[in-house]
Amino acid sequence: MKFFSYDSKFTQLMLKLCYACYLNLLWFVCSLPIVTIGASTTALYYVCFKIVRDEEHHVGRLFFRAFRENFRQATQLWLIMLGMGIFLGADMYIVWHLRASAVGAAAVLWTLLLAFLIAVSVMYVIVLTYLFPLLASVENTNRAMLKNSFLIGTHYLFATILVFAVHFAMFFLVVRVFTPLIVFGEGLCALISAWLMNNIMISVSGEPDEDEA
Repeated sequence: MKFFSYDSKFTQLMLKLCYACYLNLLWFVCSLPIVTIGASTTALYYVCFKIVRDEEHHVGRLFFRAFRENFRQATQLWLIMLGMGIFLGADMYIVWHLRASAVGAAAVLWTLLLAFLIAVSVMYVIVLTYLFPLLASVENTNRAMLKNSFLIGTHYLFATILVFAVHFAMFFLVVRVFTPLIVFGEGLCALISAWLMNNIMISVSGEPDEDEA
């Protein structure tokens, strides 16, 4: 039947869902040491961009090749982001409790500081959203990767919001609606995000960066 032929839209959709499950498993296993989350996420997005562009061949082989090739830089960037995230989280926890117990001028001061930390956290999320997809697409220094992730994320703000919404929706569905959806998890999120980011990454990868070493 034409409906079940390899080139049909239904078959291609099912194939991509199978890829999402497989990639989710690879990503989860390779992220278990925690310090390797950056490398595994970079590899995940590298393969997802290939799938979106219909260039996928030997998905597992592509994943592990990208994992090895980007391991050093991805791990460095992940440890930087992890340290910043822990620092921000600790600061927000402390300031939140200080604000709750303060009165008068002190309460206003802690409220302003909390608002500042929330703004910094939004910037942090924007950088984290684009950092590893960008690393999977172009070569550059760590400093340029961090800077360009923020610039791209703010320039293409609508895409940034959609990518965040995809991850939030998956988290909500797994936690509150249907837990078995976790088999798709980050694999499906990355695949949808790669589709949303594809034209952006094609655009930026063709432009030289002034900070490039």
